Amino acid sequence: MSSSTAAPGSSPVIDAGPLSLCEREPRVPADRLVAEMVPPPRFDSVRFSTYIPDPNQPSQTEAVGVLEGFAAGLGGAHASGAGKRGFFGFRTRTPKAPAGPRGVYLDGGYGVGKTHLLASLWHATPAEPSRKAFGTFVELTNLVGALGFQQTVQTLSGHSLLCIDEFELDDPGDTVLVSTLLGKLVEAGVALAATSNTLPGKLGEGRFAAADFLREIQGLSAHFRTLRIDGEDYRHRGLPEAPKPFSDEEVTKAAYATAGASLDDFPHLLEHLARVHPSRYGALTDGVTAVYLTDVRPVPDQSTALRLVVLADRLYDREVPVLASGLPFDRLFSEEMLNGGYRKKYFRAISRLTALARDAKGLVGS
Repeated sequence: MSSSTAAPGSSPVIDAGPLSLCEREPRVPADRLVAEMVPPPRFDSVRFSTYIPDPNQPSQTEAVGVLEGFAAGLGGAHASGAGKRGFFGFRTRTPKAPAGPRGVYLDGGYGVGKTHLLASLWHATPAEPSRKAFGTFVELTNLVGALGFQQTVQTLSGHSLLCIDEFELDDPGDTVLVSTLLGKLVEAGVALAATSNTLPGKLGEGRFAAADFLREIQGLSAHFRTLRIDGEDYRHRGLPEAPKPFSDEEVTKAAYATAGASLDDFPHLLEHLARVHPSRYGALTDGVTAVYLTDVRPVPDQSTALRLVVLADRLYDREVPVLASGLPFDRLFSEEMLNGGYRKKYFRAISRLTALARDAKGLVGS
């Protein structure tokens, strides 16, 4: 934390040093949880106009056109706040959802710009930000955990659009929960858009997941139009090598030299995450400019590992660099974890923490 300038004739204010995430237990009101369901900062400025289709992949240009029309068709959804409206804003004759697609599913491999397009759809939809929501599958399940199922349905039912990035297919219970939620929202006239991950162990894992997605959501499949987005699978080349960790002394010194930094012992932080609901991990990092961790060790169990995945996502979304001592991030998870049903989550966490560690290298003085 930076020091403050003292008034003339007074004593200087002494810098208190970095803050600790372990000392934070944020209480986040329900309205903030929903208000924060917007595209992450790294996608603040993306638009359809900033998506550059590959001229050799006509499906990319086609997807932009379809999504632009999809967004334009949502202009009347819930505009008056009275009664239920259909997909293109017309009032339904019965409380049942009208037939036909009421959502889009973006189907493609890594690096083809699915999240860019999903965020562009959110930005292009002609509705107030409070009437459209954007979040990952994990954020949506955390919202249900924080608010309860009925309140989540009630809160999101007035929205024009719900975008779900990285719809995860590796947890049957969560899949059923979210599918049931989406069914209620479709009945209320909410349009849907989604991307997803492939099921673990599938041939061609990391590429096209439409068949898995439509099968897992079962009764909702008829409400989605699939947009296949072809392109080079350039990010699916294995895990990048994690930067070499620094020493405890280097990490601590850098933390004290960085305004707005946090400094925590990694094992203690993992214990603290168990006391904070994952829906509050974003608030846990409010105002933090960089995260410094000492004594990084292997994650001891799967419950702890899954909490760390959520924290890694929130730090990555907010582009918060992470500087650490101990083991490199590619050794966080055991071989058993990396070969299990949640391995896609763990690979994502390693990749994102590694990227944030590279961003933090410039924080260490010579």
